Amino acid sequence: MIAIYKFFWKTEEKAPSDGGGHRVETAKDSPISFGDQSPTIKADRIEGGLHITYPGTKETPKQEKPPGKISNIPHPHNPNFTGRVDLLEKLHEALAAGERAAFTQTSAITGLGGVGKTQLALEYSYRHADDYRVVWWVRSEEPATLAADYAGLAGRLDLPEKEAQDQRVAVEAVKSWLEQNGGWLLVFDNAQEFKDLEDYLPRAGSGHVIITSRKQSWGGVARMLTVDMFTPAESVESLRRRTGQDDEDAAKALAEALGNLPLALEQAGAYIQETGITLSAYLKLFQERHEELLRRGKPDAYPDTVATTWDLSFEKASEEVHASADLLNLCAFLAPDDIPKSLLTNGAEHLPEPLASTITDEMALNDAFAALKRYSLMTVADNSLSIHRLVQAVARDRLSEKERKRWAEAAVLLVNDAFPKNCDDFRTWDKCSVLLPHALATVEHRVGLEAALKAAERLLNQIGVYLLARAEFDEAKSALERALKIGARAYGSDHPATARVVNNLGSVLQEMGDLDGAKKNYLLALEIDENVYGPHHSVVAIRLNNLGLALQALGDLAGAMSALTRALEIDEKIYGSDHPNVGRDINNLGSVLANLGDLDGAKSALERALEINKKTLSPDDPKVARTVNNLCLVLKEMGDLNGAKKNFEQALEIDEKIYGLDHPDVATVVNNLGSVLQEMSDLDGAKRSYDRALEICRNRFGEDHPQTKLGW
Repeated sequence: MIAIYKFFWKTEEKAPSDGGGHRVETAKDSPISFGDQSPTIKADRIEGGLHITYPGTKETPKQEKPPGKISNIPHPHNPNFTGRVDLLEKLHEALAAGERAAFTQTSAITGLGGVGKTQLALEYSYRHADDYRVVWWVRSEEPATLAADYAGLAGRLDLPEKEAQDQRVAVEAVKSWLEQNGGWLLVFDNAQEFKDLEDYLPRAGSGHVIITSRKQSWGGVARMLTVDMFTPAESVESLRRRTGQDDEDAAKALAEALGNLPLALEQAGAYIQETGITLSAYLKLFQERHEELLRRGKPDAYPDTVATTWDLSFEKASEEVHASADLLNLCAFLAPDDIPKSLLTNGAEHLPEPLASTITDEMALNDAFAALKRYSLMTVADNSLSIHRLVQAVARDRLSEKERKRWAEAAVLLVNDAFPKNCDDFRTWDKCSVLLPHALATVEHRVGLEAALKAAERLLNQIGVYLLARAEFDEAKSALERALKIGARAYGSDHPATARVVNNLGSVLQEMGDLDGAKKNYLLALEIDENVYGPHHSVVAIRLNNLGLALQALGDLAGAMSALTRALEIDEKIYGSDHPNVGRDINNLGSVLANLGDLDGAKSALERALEINKKTLSPDDPKVARTVNNLCLVLKEMGDLNGAKKNFEQALEIDEKIYGLDHPDVATVVNNLGSVLQEMSDLDGAKRSYDRALEICRNRFGEDHPQTKLGW
């Protein structure tokens, strides 16, 4: 049989994305034996579709260590780090033991927020920086951010997979490098569950792993190091070092009042240092404010010590620089770490006054940053900001309902405007990766507030499309389902924006193997857009293309032919006969004709599509490669093996230039080239091609995907 693939969607109503079919060759009665293991067919994502996966693969070659030091430690070294001697010694002991073990030893740091888990991991990282070639920090609270940070190490290691469109290819490459090399430290910060890290923890190698987590469920995979409050002696030492004051009795009393919580002690020390008051004076002030706080009810999300010390520090910072209060309120609705300064400075139009004016005045903005930094309310680096989660929680909870709506709306508008429009384009992915945690945070905080519904709907759609492009299907599906719920409130169920999300959700379902669900979504999107735009609109043609390719995958070739023929008629009327959209439609029709056995018709269609593509696109455009690939398969079926081989090699050259050596589209062409070599009795060459295709695709899909059961 011949399997066909390639589907597209659009992320904006007036920005039609291209489509196109890409066929994958399968072979019957193969003379090459793989024992009792059967080859499988698996579906690709944004720029992909069905791939052939063969059992057996070459061993990944050992890779060289990277030159120089590699580090992405996100926070500066804390010069006031205090105590924790026993924990640091136990941590070092656990990690050192891993250097002599066959498998990486892990050490999990758990405990209450604000007790200093991240600070402990930071202190170890700085103290032992010279022991490692690579120190890599991975934000682990969200699965998508975890994947992006981990995959980002591929670029710093300069691995061949660093530019792979499929993020999982980069993840596997990083994991493989770690398993084959030593001299590295991984820090998974604020991890939630072991299952979230299971695919990222190296199974071998002589590197080290530190996990920080609030949950105490790591005993099976890590040596547990439970972090508690400071001891009274550590609290006193922390206050002494932070303030330079030696009133031990006052320090003991204040430490007791603060519950020995490191975060509260740090903020109290910063306040005392900046204002110049004594420890005793601060204790009195704290006690007065503490009673006030308890009278209005202590929030459940954090200790009252944090709320009280934050109130004192916040008001002092606000007195010095009024805009600092607004700046902190805004950042409370973003993710806590790595807030790009550019996100703020490029989005002043979405911010209320007086913060908007402060953002556009570099000196005033630096003053606001400095005030928050002085009172330990914010960590400021060259290009980014960070705020502790508990400080964010206090900031949000002290706002009135009206103020929360105001700042939640500002945050979602800010991130929505910054999030790239073409987020399925790999050239935007570095920016998407940085903004993703903030996008997720803003839409989460927006829940329950009637703020910026349309912006939140659009942002969730973009998140879904980006995650789909990165093959994070579960997270993409969740984001798009949330976008649909919000969109129903913002637009109603029959709006083009709703159709856009429904269509994108159909793409996710198709990737997940739910072809019936994909078909249902495509039909609904088509119905909405036909009612809004009429039956002859370019958006309708896009919907018809997606529907046609889903019907093709379901085996309804007559239905696919009807939908794709109609799409072609619409696009020819709108664009003429030589437009890329027309080339896409003809390419897809050629694939269906090949499935129907009309090889002459398929060859004619694909040659026309190729002619259009060569006229309207650059010679190395991947759309050209897709059409060449499909034409090659037809030539092979018609017995022109030399012509097929030559053109497959051309398609492969284009795809390798665009995508690199390890992209799923490359695997598709390599596999198809193998089928031609097999027909030409070059069994060694065929085996090499099949092995290479497997090496690229083996980790791409799960064994339960419906496409793996298609057979030959």
